[in-house]
Amino acid sequence: MKKRKENEKETLDSYEKEILESYEKDEWESLEDFKEKKAEYTEYAAATFKKDKRINIRISGNDLTGLKVKAREEGIPYQTLVSSVLHKYVSGRLVERS
Repeated sequence: MKKRKENEKETLDSYEKEILESYEKDEWESLEDFKEKKAEYTEYAAATFKKDKRINIRISGNDLTGLKVKAREEGIPYQTLVSSVLHKYVSGRLVERS
């Protein structure tokens, strides 16, 4: 059985191996608010497909790195995160934390 597991691991790419190893180390947690998160990410996905305009902006390298880190934490592309933040801002739903 162990040999089969090792053979299956060999067919995975490096990203898939990283996910599997993380799972095997019991680093994953269940979401208590799964329905809320599902709705949130469904909104992200829907917004992704509604886009009909393109913009180009210049930002600092540090800000771009920070955006990419936050997006990775959320499990979404950084462009989607930027779009979501802008959408929330213009729709009055962006709330500043204190």
